Amino acid sequence: MASITINISDEQLKRLQQLAQESQVSPEDLLRASIEDWLACPKNEFTQAASYVLKKNAELYYRLA
Repeated sequence: MASITINISDEQLKRLQQLAQESQVSPEDLLRASIEDWLACPKNEFTQAASYVLKKNAELYYRLA
């Protein structure tokens, strides 16, 4: 099994630990389950969400360019 190391803020770690405790799992298991859900999410849903955000903010992006 491969491993990945990421840096998160102290506040994020605290929140992660709290959520894991509420779910009665380890922080690692909570992250693993979240990643599995995210990877299983159909790409189409992400594409639709990204398209919505781009359309919604098109004028703002135009002004910032």
